[in-house]
Amino acid sequence: MMRSLLTAKSSTRTQRAKRRGTIAVLTAMLMVPCCAMLAFALDYGYLLKTRAKLQRAADAAALAAVRDLVPASDGTQDLVTARATVRKYAALNLSSDPNFTVLDADIEIGRYDPTTVYSNFTILNSGTFDTVRVRLRRDTQVNSPVSLFFAPVLGINDCNVTVTATAVLQKASILEPGAGILPFSIPVNVWTATNPGDTLSVYGDGKLEDNFGFTLPGNWGTLDIGSSNNSTSDLRDQILNGLRQKDLDALYAANRIPTDTHIDSTQDFYANADPGLSSGMKSAVQAVHGTTKLIPIYDPVTGGGGNNVEFHVVGWAVCEVVDSHWGGAKNTYVRVKKSFTYDGFLKPQTDLSITTALIDGAFTYPVLAE
Repeated sequence: MMRSLLTAKSSTRTQRAKRRGTIAVLTAMLMVPCCAMLAFALDYGYLLKTRAKLQRAADAAALAAVRDLVPASDGTQDLVTARATVRKYAALNLSSDPNFTVLDADIEIGRYDPTTVYSNFTILNSGTFDTVRVRLRRDTQVNSPVSLFFAPVLGINDCNVTVTATAVLQKASILEPGAGILPFSIPVNVWTATNPGDTLSVYGDGKLEDNFGFTLPGNWGTLDIGSSNNSTSDLRDQILNGLRQKDLDALYAANRIPTDTHIDSTQDFYANADPGLSSGMKSAVQAVHGTTKLIPIYDPVTGGGGNNVEFHVVGWAVCEVVDSHWGGAKNTYVRVKKSFTYDGFLKPQTDLSITTALIDGAFTYPVLAE
């Protein structure tokens, strides 16, 4: 009996030893794939971190550079500065790599095709440029691939990382309280025929002169953007301080606009017009010489003469107030220049596929398109 018991214990110890040996063998066999998986996880995490850092830098560079595309008053655009801004912001966001290089070929500047903006985003090389695409890379072409820590044991020493960001300068569409307006108006046919940088002189007697001093057909007047009986004090306030909430309230109350929160450039409305230029506006107009303002553009004139005239406002545009002269109706004029502006307080047309019926020449804050 005792002998059988000893034999059984010996057999149990042998089985346990065999199990321990088997586990040791399995552990040894699994060490290689486990180490490989750990190496993959660590290196993959490092690659993701590197990619995220590059992406943030590309996003910042594209968003900053696209603002440099706002045209000068004559319509020219400074692409050299835009490219320099890309490199500046890439360097600021990748300061740990002072030698990071952005290739010329990796900065694409142009005009986005609105028909492809939500499908196969395409950049065109014509028209007014409004798009910057930035590619940042660490590969065999530039900046060298990203070195890995553990993957070299598997024969993988490095990996290429490339990111892309595309920013679009949005077109302004919405005027809210505070928007810088000029309560005068220009006929739409005259404005359309005027080139960027050209001037128009609008006289107190309703006469319009072009860039060369020739009288243009059509008339012109002070526009009551708000109450139909805006005083000279109201007009001065608008010139100096912009569109007011009470102006929106008055337009809405008269059923001229569909909301009291803003004016949408895509929606036309009628506004009362007064002939002439009051000398009471002189100081206000002179105070805004050299600044850009939003001016309403009108189509037909309705109503009778004098203070009963109504202008059909069909759009808004950017003008620069060049100068003015005050000396009787026939010698009083305000000279404006067809221009462009960037105004982060204007609201954009968020549908990038729509490029008509917007504030002509007005751009607002950029957005990442891809």
